[in-house]
Amino acid sequence: MERRKFISRLGQATLLPALVNGMSFRAFSLSPLLQALSSASNEDHVLVLVQLNGGNDGLNTVIPLDQYSNLASARANILIPDTLVLSLNGYLATGLHPSMVGIQQQFNNGKISIVQGVSYPSPNFSHFRATDIWLTASDSNQTLNTGWAGRYLNYEYPNFPTGYPNTTMPDPLALQIGNTQSLALQGPSVNMGMTIKDPDNFYNLVNGIQDPSPANNYGHELTYIRQVAQQSMAYSSVITAAASNITQQSNAWPAADTNSLADQLKIVSRLIAGGLKTKIYMVNLSGFDTHSSQTDSGNNTTGRHADLLAKVSEAINAFMTDCDFLGTADRVVGMTFSEFGRRIISNGSTGTDHGAGAPMFLFGNKVQSGILGNNPVIPANATVNDNVTMQYDFRSVYATLLNQWLCVPNNDLNQIMLQNFQQLPVIQANACTVGIHEINAAAGQSLVSCYPNPFTERTSITFTSRGGHASVQVFNAEGQLVKTLANGEYNAGTYKIDYENENLPTGLYYLRLQNESLQQVKNMEVVR
Repeated sequence: MERRKFISRLGQATLLPALVNGMSFRAFSLSPLLQALSSASNEDHVLVLVQLNGGNDGLNTVIPLDQYSNLASARANILIPDTLVLSLNGYLATGLHPSMVGIQQQFNNGKISIVQGVSYPSPNFSHFRATDIWLTASDSNQTLNTGWAGRYLNYEYPNFPTGYPNTTMPDPLALQIGNTQSLALQGPSVNMGMTIKDPDNFYNLVNGIQDPSPANNYGHELTYIRQVAQQSMAYSSVITAAASNITQQSNAWPAADTNSLADQLKIVSRLIAGGLKTKIYMVNLSGFDTHSSQTDSGNNTTGRHADLLAKVSEAINAFMTDCDFLGTADRVVGMTFSEFGRRIISNGSTGTDHGAGAPMFLFGNKVQSGILGNNPVIPANATVNDNVTMQYDFRSVYATLLNQWLCVPNNDLNQIMLQNFQQLPVIQANACTVGIHEINAAAGQSLVSCYPNPFTERTSITFTSRGGHASVQVFNAEGQLVKTLANGEYNAGTYKIDYENENLPTGLYYLRLQNESLQQVKNMEVVR
């Protein structure tokens, strides 16, 4: 492959490091605005999302001891002996799987909140569809092509990617460790996050290491391609700089390559402490689809599920300990989620099948510690169709974190969550003391807007063309084109379009501008 052709095929996002490397950050070092922003970032809030892929068995994770006799009838072949269940301060009727010692310690230290029976109406039991529902925050009968976190980031930084990186936000908006970009981070037009393939990829980036290539012509080309790929990893220079700021982490971390979730969270902790202003981090652990061999024969405290829960507990405990060690603990809240729980009754393969409600863990210094909700009620004669009943909609957890931790005003929540979900008492009061949304929203140059917004009958749309072909379109929340307002050649300048609502139903819509290679998407809302 010719080098020029290879470079020409790289997408816009992969060319962003040239902007980062080309900026003279020293030139802004004395700016009062930048100093104020840097000071604010030291107190700004970070959200860490921990995805447990496969559907975690909540009844063997958070164990309802007051339902133990009925549990013993429903799942005797996998149930944890009640004498080995880990106790939780103040909750005699509820305990944890014996593998979760780290989570137990953090709970008893007042830094864990457990939300019982989390699900949604009419749950879907397909891994793929259920995962999409959790990542997009859609109804079970609704398909969305944007993620809940992506919509939040588009709200917080509405001009992205135009004008980024900049002095207000020089860093990735979100970082995910994994092979693919999560739908959770998908915005109205672009994915709002950057991906680090795996921990090895991260440390190779930081240390400038490449895998060896064969000593032939193919090997030389492969080496070149790897160099370009590494150099063109979006925001690679700022990620490297942040990582280089931290030379020591706590000794709570397990040995490398023994716990993949811990390996990911160790990187997250390092980057937060290193100064990245990234708002959302996403990590994951797979293997929770325990249809068979969930426990070892003859010992229900060991086996696949025990190993997975031990990794989750060890990783989160090490992460929280490291945040304390590095001085970032008051800025970070984390959340675990899985696409569904498991059935109440176990199957004949020493496993459990796809179910509904399950507990979620929130962790951090600023969570309101305790257990929200009641222990699941277990029928005396459970059947294969019985599920853990929903107590809380998972979108209520999302809305709570957006409002009470990421400081989105109540009036703006519907732009992100698309519905009005009740909030839950899982974050300490007055956690939101940082108000920098207005600064973030102004980052980059705004090329399209509408006023008033929200509107009922009409609004005025303003867009800026830099010359050439420009189009302005309105889409609904499902991604369907509602109307094309402009489509043609426009000289450089600013233009206005009066837009009259043609019986559009109440809801969220997207206003999209494309001007040659530039594009921006803004929310617009119709109200009655």
